[in-house]
Amino acid sequence: MSQPVCAQKAPYAVEVKEGETYWWCACGRSQSQPFCDGSHAGTGITPIEFPATRTRTVYFCGCKATHKPPLCDATHKLL
Repeated sequence: MSQPVCAQKAPYAVEVKEGETYWWCACGRSQSQPFCDGSHAGTGITPIEFPATRTRTVYFCGCKATHKPPLCDATHKLL
């Protein structure tokens, strides 16, 4: 199993829509950050499902080191 790659040292602010499901890239290799594009294949790391329960702005982790995946918990400030 490989380690996640830091995609960026800041969160991704995304407007999510109620009823939609989003797949957060946990490996950091996706070219469609913060979402999965299948680049995790062979890494042993899988994306994390985020079902939007309401329409709002969500801050998805960009550094991939959050302790509350898929959301940012400011861990990037310690990197």
